[in-house]
Amino acid sequence: MSWTILILIATVFVSYLAFDRPALKEMLVFYPYQIKVKNEWHRILTHAFIHADYTHLVLNAFVLWQFGTRLEGLMEQISGPSSFALLYFGGAVFAAIPGMLRHHDHPHYKSLGASGAVSAVLIAYILYFPTSKLLLFLLVPLPAFVIGILFFVYEHQMDKRSQGNIAHDAHLWGGLFGLIFTILINPKVIPMFLQSISEFLSF
Repeated sequence: MSWTILILIATVFVSYLAFDRPALKEMLVFYPYQIKVKNEWHRILTHAFIHADYTHLVLNAFVLWQFGTRLEGLMEQISGPSSFALLYFGGAVFAAIPGMLRHHDHPHYKSLGASGAVSAVLIAYILYFPTSKLLLFLLVPLPAFVIGILFFVYEHQMDKRSQGNIAHDAHLWGGLFGLIFTILINPKVIPMFLQSISEFLSF
């Protein structure tokens, strides 16, 4: 069974259990203050297995399923069978860094969800398949590399505003991890990416 399917099953199962079990959600949620005070470092990873509600869960699960299967197969051929797992879980951990730095002294700050890890998968997919068609807001078809640019611009701007309940810093840092990790394990992806875009724009 692929890592993508295993992660999906585990995330859906744990999220479902946590919806009706506040104590379980509290034990797994990303809580920088508790990490600092009680050294509960498991939270920088376990937060990716729980979600705020079904909409949050379905959105992350759909994006992971849509891009993960094709990406995992390619990464396995190029970088080995564990590369996708390192991408996903590394994205989850890396996405927690800004929250840890900003909120380790804030007892009321908590965060949850797989959005940072999923952002890493999305950006890695765009690096490998830059000219594939993606739907912006599920409506407007655009080349993947354009979606990637819009992703970083949007998340950066929303993070600067620091409004609402969405951790845009986690999305941004998860995406950055996906970018850096993919290039490190396969530097050839850069010329391949640029060549694909060049050929696409030449038509």
